[in-house]
Amino acid sequence: MRVIALVGLPLSGKTTASRVAESMGIPVVCMGDVVREEAKRRNLPMSDEVLGKIANELREREGMDAIARRCISIIRERGREVGVVVVDGVRGIDEVRAFKRVFEDFILIAIDSPVELRLRRALKRGRSDDVKSLDELRERDRRELSWNLSKALEIADFTVENSSSLEEFREKVRGLLEHLARRVEIEIETTVNPTEDLDKVILSVRNIFPDAEIQIEGEKIRAKAWELKKFRDLLRRQRILDTARTELIRGRCENETVVFLNKQAAYVGRLNFADEDAILSPIKVRFKLFGIPFGRFIDYVAPQTRDGKPVSEIDRLI
Repeated sequence: MRVIALVGLPLSGKTTASRVAESMGIPVVCMGDVVREEAKRRNLPMSDEVLGKIANELREREGMDAIARRCISIIRERGREVGVVVVDGVRGIDEVRAFKRVFEDFILIAIDSPVELRLRRALKRGRSDDVKSLDELRERDRRELSWNLSKALEIADFTVENSSSLEEFREKVRGLLEHLARRVEIEIETTVNPTEDLDKVILSVRNIFPDAEIQIEGEKIRAKAWELKKFRDLLRRQRILDTARTELIRGRCENETVVFLNKQAAYVGRLNFADEDAILSPIKVRFKLFGIPFGRFIDYVAPQTRDGKPVSEIDRLI
């Protein structure tokens, strides 16, 4: 599962970024909901002061990663079907470490926005737990920075600037999430046998996946690619959609699928599915899906056909 967490000072735009994720069909876990639920359980008002005290209390009593640990089971449940979750509201380095211990595929996005713009946003939003003045906002910044928020910001994998229009910010977030969350990662592996030419084997891989990033490890070639267009076009040109669909379904394991391709056919730019133990070793291709349901992926790559023609075509994977 891929976990994409958002970190930023109060009112920097994390909620807006989360809504962009939701509009893309990506499930969102809001860490602040854990604190709000605790306030609700105690019948306390949803003011910034009350929520801040509860957050501090939980961290003092259970550790600085207390809220993150409470979110882990929720994240696992939300991401079970699609393999990706956006987490809104990391507040410190301890929370980052807690998530990284559990989720191997963890990405941190920092959102940066000037304090004056953040205040205008709070006054416009008018939420009951929002700040009402610049002094209140600076105090809230100090509180969250005391949870080692600055260290989390420093180690972010990506930073999104939120200093212009709302629409521009949304487009930035959407573009980044499309890259990180809703994509197919293609892992390619094959063996170069003593009778084979290394350059020809590399060409076989790139004839199917032109963007493949090749690594040579002894007699093994390993590669990563992301572009499906050539693979998808060849299936249609050769009219083997039904065969491809069968192979993709047969090789499926949760949100991944593996197929094997004939190396010699690939060298001349053709697709020919092979058995795993084929002579001269086939090209092993693993499609790893992030944020894309398997049904959507297979209907995009190899849709069902009638009389040899697709029943319906999906023009975009996302």
